[in-house]
Amino acid sequence: MAAELASQPETWARAAELRDEQSRLPRRGERVAVVGCGTSWFMAQSYAWLRESGGHGETDAFAASEAFPLRGYDAVVALTRSGTTTEVLQLVGDVRGQVRTIGVIGDAESPLVELVDDAITLPFADEQSVVQTRFATTALALFRASLGEDLAPVIADAELALAEELDPALVDAEQYTFLGRGFSVGLAHEAALKMREASQSWTESYPSMEYRHGPISIAAPGRVTWQFGPAPEGLAGDVAATGARFETSALDPMADLVRAQRVSLARALARGLDPDQPRNLTRSVILEG
Repeated sequence: MAAELASQPETWARAAELRDEQSRLPRRGERVAVVGCGTSWFMAQSYAWLRESGGHGETDAFAASEAFPLRGYDAVVALTRSGTTTEVLQLVGDVRGQVRTIGVIGDAESPLVELVDDAITLPFADEQSVVQTRFATTALALFRASLGEDLAPVIADAELALAEELDPALVDAEQYTFLGRGFSVGLAHEAALKMREASQSWTESYPSMEYRHGPISIAAPGRVTWQFGPAPEGLAGDVAATGARFETSALDPMADLVRAQRVSLARALARGLDPDQPRNLTRSVILEG
């Protein structure tokens, strides 16, 4: 996880240069469903928000297991690191021949490559660790570049996130709540998942404006409320009044996710855990029958 996490500026730069692959993603004006499981679902949420808010076309994100019925879409984008996830394979098989399917896949030898109409493989971003870091963010970098975004500032921010010294108090916190707005809601969900997977920590995640509708009740000294991107007005003060730590950064939210990944890794190592083989988890969820 440590090596893969640290390679993200390089893999994002490579994804930004994949012009042919970017051109095979849905065209402007198409109505699109983006599906995935776990981490990939959260990246799908971020891509869907960026694509639709940028005027590229209606875009919905679904957990692959909950994506039906898929009516009226011009394309389905299936995001998966392994290309072997049962729910994704089943969904793509069910809609094959009815709608164009595009796979964004880490393993170029996976069964999904032959099942989709168009396979975009990112083997340079594939990972050995069960806990995902670089594949997810590299796929999002590909999506962002395909929408016309210049990733140079984002990559520079990621390098800063990797170089920054982590505050021990941040690493040692009792509890974390991650918040986001717009495309960073998916990143907040992903940060919470990383912390749970790697370090078995108590974490939650919400859209920022939802935080005051109940979840702020657990904020307390020794706990962290972590905002990705600009915070809603007054939120920092509301958190400060609880005694909790309000964590935020001027970094691009995708680069700030790298900071959260580093914290989850540091917590895992401090607890004597192996983040590459977390309990109860495997690299891909393959269901029997």
